Amino acid sequence: MPGTELLSWFDRARGGLTETFAAVDPALRVPWFGLPMSAASSLTARIMETWAHGQDVADGLSVVSTPSARLRHVAHIGVGARAFSYLANGREVPKESLRVEFTAPGGGLWSWGPEDAANRVTGSVLEFCLLVTQRRHRDDTALAAAGPLADEWLSIVQAFAGPPGGGRKPGQFAGGAS
Repeated sequence: MPGTELLSWFDRARGGLTETFAAVDPALRVPWFGLPMSAASSLTARIMETWAHGQDVADGLSVVSTPSARLRHVAHIGVGARAFSYLANGREVPKESLRVEFTAPGGGLWSWGPEDAANRVTGSVLEFCLLVTQRRHRDDTALAAAGPLADEWLSIVQAFAGPPGGGRKPGQFAGGAS
């Protein structure tokens, strides 16, 4: 399909998805790969998948995309999938809490988890989103893990359903995050 037709199809499909979800109770459980999820989480997952595959296109064309506040959706589902990351890797889910603090596009701070958590992950929201969607290797980010659980989680983090993927190799993309 030529690029102009593809973009037109994408715009129509996005419109249909938006219209459908606008009429659905956000708490309604909908079927998906793995366990059913709320309609709100399902829509967030579609945003995450679209962003991740858009990053694949940007990487394939060697272009740099501009991060936006929409990354909050990707980060939110990535943080929310912490327990799933452990289960997908055959590990027991830790009971201890974790604090996550990311620098947002524009310089603000986005955070999840209790402020007094002993284990913390900090850094750029873009780098976290690239890692949690397996678009970059952890070694190619400046994400910081304070505490053993934070370090372990960053080694297995994933925002997508299904088994853990192979991820990226260190240095696979020149210049790190894009």
